Amino acid sequence: MFTTGRIIFAIIFIIAFIIFMVISYKKDAKNHEVYYKNAAKKVAIYGTLAILIFVALRLVTAYLL
Repeated sequence: MFTTGRIIFAIIFIIAFIIFMVISYKKDAKNHEVYYKNAAKKVAIYGTLAILIFVALRLVTAYLL
């Protein structure tokens, strides 16, 4: 099913892809600091808010029905 040529191509492709992703990430790291400052806090706040609303709606519908 897999020939030697396909296996060699897959290995070279994976290595090249990983190298390209590392180089890309290093170039983008400076932009991440500027544009995504405090992003983790915002995600945590919105996630907590969504969970609280979900739980509140489940409790309200459980007691009303």
